Amino acid sequence: ALWSCLLAVSHACIFQTHFLTSCLANFDVSGDVPSSPPPGTSKRAPHSIIIGVRKGGTRALLEMLDIHPEVAAAATEVHFFDWDENYAKGFEWYRDLMPYSYPNQITVEKTPGYFTSALAPERICAMNSSIKLLLILRDPSERVISDYTQVYFNRLENHKPVQAIENLLVRNGALNIRYKAIQRSLYDVHMRNWLRHFPLEQIHIVDGDALIRDPLPELQKVEHFLNLPPRIVSSNFYFNQTKGFYCIRSDGRERCLHESKGRPHPAVNSTVLQQLRTYLQEHNRTFFRLVKRTFDWQ
Repeated sequence: ALWSCLLAVSHACIFQTHFLTSCLANFDVSGDVPSSPPPGTSKRAPHSIIIGVRKGGTRALLEMLDIHPEVAAAATEVHFFDWDENYAKGFEWYRDLMPYSYPNQITVEKTPGYFTSALAPERICAMNSSIKLLLILRDPSERVISDYTQVYFNRLENHKPVQAIENLLVRNGALNIRYKAIQRSLYDVHMRNWLRHFPLEQIHIVDGDALIRDPLPELQKVEHFLNLPPRIVSSNFYFNQTKGFYCIRSDGRERCLHESKGRPHPAVNSTVLQQLRTYLQEHNRTFFRLVKRTFDWQ
């Protein structure tokens, strides 16, 4: 009788184990979240892409735009159109990286490297020639310094040697115009490439400096450009005195951008900084003519 009892208990434990395993198979490891997509959703190619620019505020723009209930934002930078190894994986691979979205939502992805890629404009045009593009820019000389700052901290974290910014900006007494950070700030050069494939009306330029100072007006322009109903309001933002920039408030939660955003820039030798600004001025003027708009850049 004792053996029969123990056997029954054993069978019950095995049954419970199988039952729990079966139940857990329908949830992901984050805890009680169904692995199947929400009913009525699907993964779709982006309706809009934030194409850049690097260190221009692309992450801030995407997260602020994601407040809108009719926006589904891709979680990571995909680098599909600018990295050959990813582009070779095909369109289905790309679409599978998009978020699930409802029919009334638009899908948005952002990869800052697209703007300076020679191949991205043609590849995006081949996918969808009528797609709406978002380009966020800031003062190009400040962008150079921010670019350097990101690389500087990344190298420190990976225990790699670092250089003073002046050593990268200047070579043999002259401005090092081959420095990648400077090349990325030649907005006119890259914009010409995009305008070969898209009309200016399909590229909305967000003023990154204005977005930092006051996010709402810039986001309202984006809503209009994307034909979204106005849903983003001033109460979605609050100024964080400690961080020195605006943070986001939505769905009863408050969040700021990652701590890597808004790092203090190094002080740059004034003579070197002036060399950089002087070099960029003519490129800026050409860019203003291309986009039929001016910006308050030094």
